[in-house]
Amino acid sequence: MSSDGSSGLPVGAVLRQLRRRQGLSGQALARLVGMSQPKVSRIENGVVGADPADVLLIARALNMPEDEIEALIRRLEHPVERPEWTQVRTGVAARQNNMASLEMSTTTFRVFQPTLVFGLLQTSEYARAILSSAQAAQPAGRGAGSPNDVAAAVTARVRRHEILGDGSRRFDFLMAETVLGNNLCRPHDMVAQIERLREAAGQPNVSLRIIPADARWPMPPYHGFELMDERHVLVDLFNATLMSGVQSVVRSFRGIFDSLKALSTTAIEPILDRYADRYLDLSRRSRHRS
Repeated sequence: MSSDGSSGLPVGAVLRQLRRRQGLSGQALARLVGMSQPKVSRIENGVVGADPADVLLIARALNMPEDEIEALIRRLEHPVERPEWTQVRTGVAARQNNMASLEMSTTTFRVFQPTLVFGLLQTSEYARAILSSAQAAQPAGRGAGSPNDVAAAVTARVRRHEILGDGSRRFDFLMAETVLGNNLCRPHDMVAQIERLREAAGQPNVSLRIIPADARWPMPPYHGFELMDERHVLVDLFNATLMSGVQSVVRSFRGIFDSLKALSTTAIEPILDRYADRYLDLSRRSRHRS
């Protein structure tokens, strides 16, 4: 395979592949070309349309032959039809770092979850349970990562929480009540997770709404998704993340988010109390049995 991406890889993926073959980290390349690491990451992941000048700068820094650079630039000027979704398949720790890069360039977050607590609001123990299962779902040899990948992913996910303290950013979290009923870790850890939700809901830049269990859904809640500004939408699978920056797709998901939000309530304290009491009871019974 030639480094110009004649195999059909996106331009950003060609650059990422070449960087990795040369043993350079994204941060090292960013320093080399005078860009921020998040910008390099966005170019490599196809989150933004790459500027020909940026591609030229990166390709030359990576010592790509001039004829192959010209081929890349031509592809930017005469792009093939853009797929609606691109797939990001990496180890669980790398996925956390990719998300952190995307989040740094986002000011308004709209997140819907029908099954689990939002990544930005997960406690470390809840995150460990989620990321361990995600690690187990990784195909061997395709981004599965090392045995230490889960620990690194938990650390990276908890570090991502710092962005919640930035008052210039807005977080609109929407969850189904069934999320609270999904017992994904030890009962006392579920209690701590519920208290974390309660604490986050008190922040002035955070809105946390719950769709009650008796609500009539206008559509099946097939999966969760995250809208970052009006630029792109992400959907997590067991072993990968799907991402789209196609505006028609983003607008469609924004419409879905708004219709689901209309079902929700901000009176979340009684709901949180009910599930906290349930897990406290489970915890007490577990202690008695032991």
